[in-house]
Amino acid sequence: MEQKIHQGRNVKRFREMLNIKQEALAYDLGEDWNQKKISMLEQKDVIEDSLLKQISAVLKIPVEAFQNFDEEQAINIISNTFGDNACVGNPNSTFNFNPIEELKKLHEEKIALYERMLKEKDEMMVRLEKFIGK
Repeated sequence: MEQKIHQGRNVKRFREMLNIKQEALAYDLGEDWNQKKISMLEQKDVIEDSLLKQISAVLKIPVEAFQNFDEEQAINIISNTFGDNACVGNPNSTFNFNPIEELKKLHEEKIALYERMLKEKDEMMVRLEKFIGK
């Protein structure tokens, strides 16, 4: 019996392994993404290649991992990766995710958005006042 690979579940697994929340992945994928859309995406058996490439770039995980990952392979990978050499690690790997910096960046972007919205509201009020002849 051939086991079907569930790409959405694989996205979820890798995202969780990297300790990345659905909201953070949504933010990195762009404006039209949110937590709910990520949740729905992770339930899909098959994800479009172009979207898998985006997710791959954000999570820095090869597209093939989402397409080919299954439980049996995972057990082999984990046993080979976390065997006797588990403490050695890869001296060339870096992990550049600072949650505080990400939160500050989100907060600053939200403030900038509010400022733009207020400016647009003021401009709209001026136009309306001119229109009604105040």
